Amino acid sequence: MTAHEREAASTDGGRSTEEERAAEEERAAEEERAVDQALALVGHQPRAGHRPPEGPGATRSKPPPSSPVSPPSPSSAAAASASAGPESRPDSGLTPSSPARSAQTPGAVMPSAPAPVVSPLAAPAPAADSASSRSHGASSADRPASSPHAHRTGSTAWHAARALAESLGRAAPLAAHRLPLDRALGHVLAEAVVALTDLPSFDTSAMDGWAVAGPGPWTVKEGEGLLAGRGSTEPLPDGQASRIATGARLPADATAVIRSEHAHCDEAKRLLYAGREVVQGQDIRPRGQECRSGDELLPAGTVVTPPVLGLAAAAGYDALVAVPRPRVDVFVLGDELLTAGLPHDGLIRDALGPMLAPWLRALGAEVAEPRRLGDEAGALRQALVSSDADLILTTGGTAAGPVDHVHPVLAEIGADLLVDGVAVRPGHPMLLARLAEGGPCLVGLPGNPLAAVSGLLTLAEPLLRGIAGRPAQDRYRAPVPQEVHGHPHDTRLIPVVHREDSVVPLHYNGPAMLRGIAAADGLAVVPPGEVRSGTEVEILDLPWASASPWTEGCFT
Repeated sequence: MTAHEREAASTDGGRSTEEERAAEEERAAEEERAVDQALALVGHQPRAGHRPPEGPGATRSKPPPSSPVSPPSPSSAAAASASAGPESRPDSGLTPSSPARSAQTPGAVMPSAPAPVVSPLAAPAPAADSASSRSHGASSADRPASSPHAHRTGSTAWHAARALAESLGRAAPLAAHRLPLDRALGHVLAEAVVALTDLPSFDTSAMDGWAVAGPGPWTVKEGEGLLAGRGSTEPLPDGQASRIATGARLPADATAVIRSEHAHCDEAKRLLYAGREVVQGQDIRPRGQECRSGDELLPAGTVVTPPVLGLAAAAGYDALVAVPRPRVDVFVLGDELLTAGLPHDGLIRDALGPMLAPWLRALGAEVAEPRRLGDEAGALRQALVSSDADLILTTGGTAAGPVDHVHPVLAEIGADLLVDGVAVRPGHPMLLARLAEGGPCLVGLPGNPLAAVSGLLTLAEPLLRGIAGRPAQDRYRAPVPQEVHGHPHDTRLIPVVHREDSVVPLHYNGPAMLRGIAAADGLAVVPPGEVRSGTEVEILDLPWASASPWTEGCFT
């Protein structure tokens, strides 16, 4: 390489680093603006703690009637818009007055198909993602040629939408209840687990063998020896040895434990000989080795996993103070959906109903059986106003067609529309609203299956995480081995599978497809434009990927 070429390469590398740094700073600024505006819209400040448990059945309470959820005044909204920049202006999808978003072209999920194929090159998402269409079913040919809401440029940036959703969840009042250990799995600790005693609470043997006092050889003490939970606590005289089992309490004055395989007993002389050097304190678990009484074992916010249950039990706990699981209602919209059999005569199988409930449970939620409401505006309105869930998910109906009722019904019941469209593919017609009078949050998912997954991970997952007090997944990046085509203007989410030190995009990643995500263990967050080979991209892990071979996802 010539000196000129080296200088050019160095300049390009510096420019790339500066651009990445600037992009990261801009993303952080977008998230901060979104959080500030979300808190202003819902009239809350981030919670600092939790309410104490009110009994075994304590649940999350709604804000008191005296402090209803309401949007900010026009002056405050204007001020926020002026300071926030283009991503959080009133036309960016953060205010109730935002127009409706166009829906996606739906697609049926075939009852059976070959295994997904790993693609060395992820092609751009099909144009169907941006077509004006009926959710779940009809093709774009069935739609009117134009719509007053067919195009809008005020979508919320993807990272900002996720930050807004999480802040909205964390602004909700946090309740806590006491759960017995056998019911606490998968919940989030509302209080720290503090050691109630030393662990171990007495000196114990770490091995099966012989407890000895002083130097050898040792006279073998008569009797059955010392067993876990049994045996004498009398001191062991110097020069004596006694049989001892793993976990048994060590007698006073014992100086070491010799493993059975490292000792030889002369039965005739009743003498014990060590086969190797004996070091004072060997194979003894001293009192307080793991913790001392009062030590914090686990902080609040820890997800209760099987080892957490074991540690709590060892520390003397019979119950844990935990945050209730967020309660979720799922309303499936669309008259064209079948619940059994093969698609026929313009009818397609409902892919979202069977998928969403277990996915939400893997995110730590308590989910009611999905309800199919068809295309009845009255049924949707009644379902929304009567729900006592923390979060409502609707599938489809987020467009502006004659039977797309989500926007009109939300307006009718006075909901605050916080996000109306996100700059992400697939899934850009998703929405986030807060029902009036302190009601639940609502996430409107597009009807196409992979687009719905995008909405689930963009809005529902961070919102549920905020409500439950769960910690966020640590952000990490991984390189892609080949060039990946992003969207010209929007973030793109692509199913990927981990392969050694990189991630490989999968085929079948269009908005109506599930073959790719079914084989994936994560989603790559591809920024607008083109990603070169070897470039690192942000990765979203799927909730069950790290839990394999567990069949219940995140221990729910």
